[in-house]
Amino acid sequence: MHTIGVTGHMDLAEGTEPLLRDALQCLLGELTSGAPGLTGVSCIAPGADSLFAEAVLASGGALSVVLPFHDYRAFLEDAADRARFDRLLEAAADVTVMPYPAASLSAFQAANTELLGRADLLVAVWDGAASEKGGGTAATVAEAHGAGIPVRVLWPAGAARRG
Repeated sequence: MHTIGVTGHMDLAEGTEPLLRDALQCLLGELTSGAPGLTGVSCIAPGADSLFAEAVLASGGALSVVLPFHDYRAFLEDAADRARFDRLLEAAADVTVMPYPAASLSAFQAANTELLGRADLLVAVWDGAASEKGGGTAATVAEAHGAGIPVRVLWPAGAARRG
């Protein structure tokens, strides 16, 4: 059985989602070849987290969701992101909500630490750049390395971030 966590960018440029969807499906197929029982752990944020969660479900795996704070759905500004969130939450095998009332760096860091505590491997959908705000994908990758959790970075040719 494999338990794979994900971290990655939310601000994906137009045209990047199909590239990542294909790359995630290939990677999950490679990682689980001949080994039943895939569980994907995701915070189901827009972008990489949601794409990973969809790929896990499409491969027949179980989705374990870790939400960084209560009423995370209200944090999502885009109607399409809320609809995707609702579908993924409904499909989840289990959901853990971190004990934070609202969005904060601490809430997101706690969710990532919880995710890493469950993972045998971390998939980082990452362009290699650190966040100017602190935290984020780079911090989660560093935490995984510090905990001895293997990391697979996934950023296919042609992928880009907005801005």
